[in-house]
Amino acid sequence: MKDPIPLTARILISTIFIIAAINKSMDLLGSEQYMTAYGIPAAGVLLVLSVIIEIFGGLSILLGFKAKWGAIALFIFLIPTTLIFHTEVTDQIQSMMLLKNLSMMGGLLMVANYGSGPYSLDEHFDLKKKT
Repeated sequence: MKDPIPLTARILISTIFIIAAINKSMDLLGSEQYMTAYGIPAAGVLLVLSVIIEIFGGLSILLGFKAKWGAIALFIFLIPTTLIFHTEVTDQIQSMMLLKNLSMMGGLLMVANYGSGPYSLDEHFDLKKKT
């Protein structure tokens, strides 16, 4: 029997990105205003880009299709996101958000290093050797 833990981990780590992208998509104006309040230039364009990265990166990890690349894209995405939105460590909520992002980055590094594992499209189509 194949190990179900990598699949479980992929489900858990991808869910936050997929849900975040859906939530941003459901309130584009509010999301853009939030980004603008933090001084983000071209917030509308960057918002669309962030939704695309979160959806495709999240689905890549969830389905185990080129999951290493999806994890790398999300890891890179989280660097400026964390530095811009979650550096006010004197605020307990922002401090927890910073730690949450750092934890997610750790999980993404694991996927980037070890791949998607069993129960993945890469394994099914034998793509993991080509990534």
